[in-house]
Amino acid sequence: MTSTRAAASGSVRRRRRPVSRAQVVRRRAVAAVVALAALGLGGLLLYPVLHHAVKEITLPLRHDDIIRQQAARKHLDPALIAAVIYAESKFNARDSSTGAKGLMQIQPATAKFIARRSGGTEFAVADLSDPQTNISYGSYYLRYLLDRYGANETLALAAYNGGETNVDEWVAKSGRGRAGFRPSDIPFAETRAYVERVQQARQDYRDNYAHELGL
Repeated sequence: MTSTRAAASGSVRRRRRPVSRAQVVRRRAVAAVVALAALGLGGLLLYPVLHHAVKEITLPLRHDDIIRQQAARKHLDPALIAAVIYAESKFNARDSSTGAKGLMQIQPATAKFIARRSGGTEFAVADLSDPQTNISYGSYYLRYLLDRYGANETLALAAYNGGETNVDEWVAKSGRGRAGFRPSDIPFAETRAYVERVQQARQDYRDNYAHELGL
């Protein structure tokens, strides 16, 4: 008798209440909110890593300790040195098809000129593959050009890219003198674009790497 009752009671099952459409909608909405919150949190956690990775590709910076050192010694804006390196090599030291070498793409003849002026009696062209030497010589040349052209950055950068002889001719033809010379007065499209690229990159480095460059 007891086993019969147990069997009878076991056969009785509770009926599940039907789930309404409103409940389904609410559950889906909650799930969506939870998923979005998880994505948002993940994005916040990954943002610094992704931002750094993107910046490394679009606006790389290396050897900032050397850049700060040479900027202080040569009385230059470190962002300007970084911008020239970016425009010349994007911080990828190499030899160009014209023979320019290293991070700041210095021609051997220019390097020898700098060595004579700066007292680098033991300098060898192979030294330009060393970041310390290359940035030191490139910064020295920037300082020399700024002094030569009365602190006119446009002329100094144009000479860094196009040569002093060309710049002297452009200044004479412009009729405005060094003080009034403008980027639009540069007849070489390549050099004009170079000057504009460096000046834009200089601002970008100031905006993005102020701490690293000691600004």
